[in-house]
Amino acid sequence: MLEILSKMYGPFFDPHNWATVVTSGNDWLIILSLVLIECLLSVDNAVVLAAQTQSLPTKKLQEESLFYGIWGSYVFRFIVIGLGTFLIHLWEIKVIGSLYLAYLVYKHFFSRKKSKQQVKKTKSTDPKHHRKLFWMTVLQIEMMDIVFSVDSVLASLAVSPNPVIVLIGGMIGILSMRGVAEVIMILMKKIPELKSMAYVLIGFIAIKLFISIPAIDIELPPLLFSGVVFATVIITLIIHMIRKKKGTNPNDH
Repeated sequence: MLEILSKMYGPFFDPHNWATVVTSGNDWLIILSLVLIECLLSVDNAVVLAAQTQSLPTKKLQEESLFYGIWGSYVFRFIVIGLGTFLIHLWEIKVIGSLYLAYLVYKHFFSRKKSKQQVKKTKSTDPKHHRKLFWMTVLQIEMMDIVFSVDSVLASLAVSPNPVIVLIGGMIGILSMRGVAEVIMILMKKIPELKSMAYVLIGFIAIKLFISIPAIDIELPPLLFSGVVFATVIITLIIHMIRKKKGTNPNDH
């Protein structure tokens, strides 16, 4: 058992390996490539994160949830990279993740009318509920990181077998992705329709994740996914401008 653990995680604790990577220009070029891969693969994760944090009542709690989430992501990424090729067999994680995302979509579009008055009351009168909601959100963020890490780690290991290079690229990529999530959060405040748009995309992501399992084995091209995101954003902005002209508030519906 110790021999297996040493083989999986030994390179992380080898000072010579770290020194070689840090001082190598070629390795940094690979790291930059991995950061780009991480960012491209994490667009869907950023959308999910931004939507999840919107359930928290204050901006402070939303930022805190991303802060705790990022440290959890780093710890988990370290564990996952060590597991390496074993991840290819964890297709069950994708199934669980896709079902959970589908549940989030259902909850947003079909359950919010029932809970709207209760949520308003709780937000204004129950600080204990705020903390409970906060930790539930952090847990959801970690769960989604587990789901989305499968693809990004496997893609990164295909580029470089050195776990230190993959770890550095992944850590920088996670930080970049969190930045994208914060930008989306800010835009959601200014354009309320983006929240519903995010859940439409989450539904699409759930389908994308589910059909990628080995039994179905359909991988949607990144260009197609980017096209869907772009088209959804454009349609949402058009709806926002129409509502703004009419003077209607989407939160009233």
